[in-house]
Amino acid sequence: MKELSYLNKYLFKYKKFYLLGTGFIFISTFFALIPATLIRETFDLIEEGVALFSSGGVGAKDETLNTVILYALGIILAAVIRGLFMYMMRQTIIVASRKIEYDLKNEIFFHYQTLPMQFYKENNTGDLMNRISEDVSRVRMYVGPALMYGMNVTILMLTIIPFMFYINTKLAFYSILPLPMLVIAIYYVQNIINKRSEEIQKSLSDLSTYVQETFSGIRLIKSFVREDNFSSVFSEKSIEYKDRSLRLQFVLSLFFPIIMTLIGLSIIITVYIGAVEVFNKNISIGNIAEFLIYVYLLTWPVTALGWITSIVQRASASQKRINEFLKEKNNILTLENKSIDVKGKIEFKNVSFKYSDTNITGLKNISFTIKPGDSLGVIGTTGSGKSTLANSILRLFDIDDGSILIDDHKIQDLNIIKFRRQVGYVPQDVFLFSDTIENNILFGTRGKGIEDVHKAAENADLTRNIKSFPDRYKTRVGERGITLSGGQKQRISIARAIIKKPKILILDDCLSAVDTKTENKILENLKKIMVEKTTIIISHRISSVKLAKKILVMDDGKVIEVGSHEELLKRKGNYYKTYSNQIEKEKIS
Repeated sequence: MKELSYLNKYLFKYKKFYLLGTGFIFISTFFALIPATLIRETFDLIEEGVALFSSGGVGAKDETLNTVILYALGIILAAVIRGLFMYMMRQTIIVASRKIEYDLKNEIFFHYQTLPMQFYKENNTGDLMNRISEDVSRVRMYVGPALMYGMNVTILMLTIIPFMFYINTKLAFYSILPLPMLVIAIYYVQNIINKRSEEIQKSLSDLSTYVQETFSGIRLIKSFVREDNFSSVFSEKSIEYKDRSLRLQFVLSLFFPIIMTLIGLSIIITVYIGAVEVFNKNISIGNIAEFLIYVYLLTWPVTALGWITSIVQRASASQKRINEFLKEKNNILTLENKSIDVKGKIEFKNVSFKYSDTNITGLKNISFTIKPGDSLGVIGTTGSGKSTLANSILRLFDIDDGSILIDDHKIQDLNIIKFRRQVGYVPQDVFLFSDTIENNILFGTRGKGIEDVHKAAENADLTRNIKSFPDRYKTRVGERGITLSGGQKQRISIARAIIKKPKILILDDCLSAVDTKTENKILENLKKIMVEKTTIIISHRISSVKLAKKILVMDDGKVIEVGSHEELLKRKGNYYKTYSNQIEKEKIS
């Protein structure tokens, strides 16, 4: 219960639902006892009526049967009222559990969004999804059915068992004797069921993941003629899922026979001991019928005890997993929470950074200054630290040494949300949402309309492609933009960044998937867009970075050359070699 204590704040929030639900449980329990009492009276009445009728009572039969009908109507009325309050019980407690599920999922989702990028590197997507779906569902079973039936069980047992002992101690003792065995049996069988269900869930998850990966990479599979191999692996995984399902079904097949056997044993004992007590004139035949109803009423609560215990255990394990992530803290903290209108000055002072998960050095003692409205090109080989530099400006992580200044303010002092809203970023790995082109371009903007979308698309050289689509800007791009080419996706990403009219524009190798002609056209448009914007162009192509006022040449996290395009060519260093190689390749192509 230690882990589940986290949910107390939600139980307190919806205490009105739980208090009402508890009241409904009390009322439904009261009306559950009435039929048993009426049945006892009915049997005793029939016994007396038969005796009177046998001794010559003229109206005994009709009078008895009329009274039995009244009792039967009373039993039906009590059952209807009980059913009504049981419905109200579910409409309060189960509704509260659904509200808690909604709140908890939102809390987890919002918390996920506050966590730094390092958290997502250390945890896979499947695990994140399981904690917000499967684990929360198990927790809901605790705050809903487990609590509801737990209270129901407690109230029923505290009401019925003392009443049974009050009527006849011996009969009460023997009637409930098999019930503890039922609790133990159900507890152990339910644990086996849960364990095997989790194995099935894991196998199904593995199977689903494999199918998703297969169809995502179907082009590659067909190209390499690997269909048979993938079908073989799928068959193996399907057989594993089938075998685990059959093992679960074997246990489920035992579940109800065990329950019915122990319930039947309890009924047999009740009838036999009751008969003995009737002959001893300690109780009436009506009391036997009454006790059978009580045993029936106790069967579900006792059966539920094992089930409830199992639910609580599973919920506790799930809440522990949820708590692990909820305890994760965002280390990207704002020290002074300054809100500024960014002008665009960026200054790096001896900045160094090492990735903690791989110990790879991303930046080594980097220093440079960009004035507001100026442009900076960054070029280098793969793994030289270009994207790390861009991510550090967005403060997706905190640097290890040195300082980054934005308009002479330390980046740690700025309100990170307001700062990022003034930055346009085109990442190296383009991600598009399964939505329309229009909505993908408008992503992250406020107060922008279709005219702004058209202008941004034109500047990204996207208009002619969009006009070729039947639904134009309303065209849905599919999951991760699968219906578009790599170049089209990159240009939508560029349009998404420039529509914000940011003060700082970061282009991280965003033209790698477009041809030279399209690249030149986009670069010409960018010249107009870059006016009065601080622009950082990151690329492995010199044709992209040469229009920057200053260029950094990076290698292994260090800046090895700095200067304008012309200055770097005159030095005939690494930049010149890269330029010569690219010119030669263009001539050959």
